[in-house]
Amino acid sequence: MLTCVSSSALPPLVLVTGDEDLLVGRAVRGVLDAARARDPDVEIVDRPAGELSEADLIDLGATSMFGGGRVMVVRGAQDLAEDLRDALLEYIARPLDDVVLVVVHSGVVKNRKLADVLKTAGARVVPAAKITKPRERHDFVVAEVRHLGGRVSDGAVRALLDAVGGDLRELAAVCDQLVADTDGLIDEAAVARFHRGRAEASGFAVADAIIGGDLPQALTLLRQSLEGGTAAVLVSSAVAGGLRDLARVASAGPGSKWDLARALGMPDWKVEKAQRSARAWSDRGLGQALRAAAEADAGVKGAAVDAGYALEKLLREVAVARLVGRARAAGSRG
Repeated sequence: MLTCVSSSALPPLVLVTGDEDLLVGRAVRGVLDAARARDPDVEIVDRPAGELSEADLIDLGATSMFGGGRVMVVRGAQDLAEDLRDALLEYIARPLDDVVLVVVHSGVVKNRKLADVLKTAGARVVPAAKITKPRERHDFVVAEVRHLGGRVSDGAVRALLDAVGGDLRELAAVCDQLVADTDGLIDEAAVARFHRGRAEASGFAVADAIIGGDLPQALTLLRQSLEGGTAAVLVSSAVAGGLRDLARVASAGPGSKWDLARALGMPDWKVEKAQRSARAWSDRGLGQALRAAAEADAGVKGAAVDAGYALEKLLREVAVARLVGRARAAGSRG
């Protein structure tokens, strides 16, 4: 999961394949750090696909007048224009000894030939695909803690993922802090201590409160969260994610949490939580709440003048939507 490149074995061609920002950033940084360790005066050119020019590629294939090493990073190679891609392919066939070319490709079909040719040419391949499966997130946390010199229990990993979610940057930051603050094994108690003040005002806590029908608590947590520096988009995302989980579990029908977890690709504890919440919701109410979440997401990303107001409006609309579910449930019982 963590990528280090030795300065003594710095390859002339490196392919970073995937679109997980944290892993891509670490892979590129590892190459640049190794290049600087080998030559503190190394020349570095870092270009997204849209800014790469023909002049850059001419320089890439030219011997340096002043000697010394060079690194060129080409990001988003899947979006390269055909002529620039072909120029890169020509260079890959005859790379220079004093240049390191790093190509970042998301893994999509477009311009995959570039990635394939790099592999054939013997490029060092660094995987950086998005982590989407619960087990992969679990393994990421364990590897991160070990890399930092700590140890973590399975229960603590589950608690951490429950509190933080799946954002790798956030997970990495929390792992770093937990290792620094904890002597010995990181257990559930250590995670709870770390998150007590923070997690209670996190976007996930706001989501849990409003999906559970506690509007006053959700509004209080929202204000605390925003005042504590949590980005509005993270709160919006947490509420939308909780509603989507709820909808997925509700639409899957009855079944054990383990069977549904396997079928939906979700952790069993998250399925169980969604099953409990789903009893108070109707399909109509969930649809209404999801529409409100989509509108709020656009609002916090710029469509609304006041992101805080957009989130408060979201919470009130979700509370109303949940009442639609209660009314239907009450009617069916009668």
